[in-house]
Amino acid sequence: MPSFNKVILMGTLTRDPELRRIPSGASVCRFTLAINRSYTTQCGDRRNGTCFLTVNVWGRQVESCAQYLKQGRAALVEGRLQTRSWQTADGQKRSAVEVVAERVQFLGSPNGKQGEAPRAGEADPPRAPDRRDAPAA
Repeated sequence: MPSFNKVILMGTLTRDPELRRIPSGASVCRFTLAINRSYTTQCGDRRNGTCFLTVNVWGRQVESCAQYLKQGRAALVEGRLQTRSWQTADGQKRSAVEVVAERVQFLGSPNGKQGEAPRAGEADPPRAPDRRDAPAA
């Protein structure tokens, strides 16, 4: 039976990303994304809920995520879900569902505040040239 594992999430970083190297020499950037949602109960009451998911970034985007993402900044993450299990020192079994990012898009300004200009020394990541940026011929 075929299966499909793809998620697209948009949320806010709960703290600054953590960049680390694993024994093989590869780098991983890890952060937690808070995803808010509003819903109406069967009684008609409006409620808000937040889901917190750990995101792991591997490969080419590790360095740029570590450099440009900060607590409070919004991000759009495309990736897949992965379950991880381990045993604690006292013998309890634990598990977690995490997102392995395939693509991370930075949203808003680098200082995490929507609609404000970046502070001195902060800049958005470089972007690919746009045809509209080319001089008129």
